[in-house]
Amino acid sequence: MKSNLVRGTRGKVVLRAGLAALLSIAVITPAYGADAPIPTTLIAPAGIPDIPAIPFTGIKSAPFTTPQTMVNMTLTPNQGVVGDQIVISAKSLTPNSTYTLTWSTSDASWVAEIQPNTVNYMGTSYSNYNVDMASVTTDANGAFSYTTNIPSDWGGVHDIYLVQNGVGAGHGGIQVARSFTMTPKSGPVGTPITVTYTGLGPKLYAAGSALIYDNKFAGEMMARWTRGTAKAVILASGAVGKHYVQANEAISFSYLNVMQSPVPYANSGLGIFTITKDSGAFKPYIQWPSKVTPTITQHTTFSKVGLDPATKATASLSADSGPVGSKTTLTVAGLSTTGSHQIVWATVVGNRVNCTGTCWVYNAIPLGTVDVAGTTISKEVTIPDHLGGWHMIQLKQGDVVEAQTEFYVKESIMPFLDKNGKIIGSGLAKADLSGSAEAFAKGGAGTPTNTFKEGEEFTISLKGVGWTQFDNTLAVTYDNSYIGYGCGFNSNGYLVVHLKATGGVGTHIIDLHPLLYTQQPSFASTPYGMTPVLTFDRDFPGLALGYQIPAFHFAINIVK
Repeated sequence: MKSNLVRGTRGKVVLRAGLAALLSIAVITPAYGADAPIPTTLIAPAGIPDIPAIPFTGIKSAPFTTPQTMVNMTLTPNQGVVGDQIVISAKSLTPNSTYTLTWSTSDASWVAEIQPNTVNYMGTSYSNYNVDMASVTTDANGAFSYTTNIPSDWGGVHDIYLVQNGVGAGHGGIQVARSFTMTPKSGPVGTPITVTYTGLGPKLYAAGSALIYDNKFAGEMMARWTRGTAKAVILASGAVGKHYVQANEAISFSYLNVMQSPVPYANSGLGIFTITKDSGAFKPYIQWPSKVTPTITQHTTFSKVGLDPATKATASLSADSGPVGSKTTLTVAGLSTTGSHQIVWATVVGNRVNCTGTCWVYNAIPLGTVDVAGTTISKEVTIPDHLGGWHMIQLKQGDVVEAQTEFYVKESIMPFLDKNGKIIGSGLAKADLSGSAEAFAKGGAGTPTNTFKEGEEFTISLKGVGWTQFDNTLAVTYDNSYIGYGCGFNSNGYLVVHLKATGGVGTHIIDLHPLLYTQQPSFASTPYGMTPVLTFDRDFPGLALGYQIPAFHFAINIVK
């Protein structure tokens, strides 16, 4: 049988007519078709490190009313940062009486549209409520004083009520500003610098922050799942000497006249990092997100279309995640059919750009065959050099699926091999600008090296890039300056970005981070899109669906 895919001009994948009839899984229409998207508010996955507890007692307050006249409580000071001591006091209350102090707070999350064949970014959400702080008792004069500390919670204004028998008796408030810490303060080029920025809010204008390195935008920091505390790591870049690291209020990019903004308390923070020496380019490495427990079980390419309704067979894998080219053993037990069976890989083909009506469809890649004589089979398979993300491995007889299970393809740095299969490079290469068919097939990646002359063009190559709005695109920074992004969907997960070696003799650092794709299809109210998400390892919506999208770190040497 002829292949269902052909190569058109410039290597684009073209679907043959009649493909839908040949696939064992249904064709799926795009997210922006006739049906309106169905947003899902994501629940933060378990296992994200350093998530602050719900403040104070953690107990949500019982409903209470707030009469027009209440005692004004005094807070000293009335503005501070997380950890500062505060004193709450009031007079003119009922003597020798017990009240409950409450603290206003919020929960915040991300919103996604989860389809059988893709996932779309749909924006953010938040909800407000009160929690019980403490029980206080007035003295014989109807006064009280309570000392505590500002908890690790959202920035902005927090209402504090004094409640008795479901009615507010007193009211006050405090404004929580932002605070900035950075560690370490010095080290050689490539040193990981951890920035912690507290006091972000749950709402649009207060929720984002931009990290600036020597007046260059390095990326955005978010804290929706970490109650207002953002933590990110960047690598020290530039010449020996002082460099300035700053966190600003932002909706992706810095808001530079904060004092005139709707949230003037969203102060910036500044740290000075001293580069002590340049030791040359380091080896490329991957920074993985925190290992968390997803809260969404529906994954792409999972479908019961074609599944034998009578089957009782179950499938499992010796490894359920890994990069392209890795191996796993498929074991299927409880089979009732015998004879020749096919093992296939369920994926998708298409793109978001050249599409009308249907932009991508399911596609099956053969992984091998197996003869079934009993009720159990076990066979090793190799993960195809194709798209990353969630996929199904299926055991089929003819067009009927007897068993299936999921595998997650991790993004990886492409190795360069010599004719004997020995690794001679990792990701970095001098660009092949010959225009030959071979060069085009390789995305222009040429001879592996990490050393270039000023102005030379070089490439960075990755494998296993996905196709959803969480994993189809990576943002690129050069010496902590955001310069653009690359997408791996149209090239079946193979991403090759082209860059120029600039900045003078010495070591220069290139990072690739996850981003929230907000282009086609685009939706209303999707802030924070198309920029590097530096908090990808703890506050990125894909984590709730089991996506482990890493950051990649590369360094090059520029020589005379």
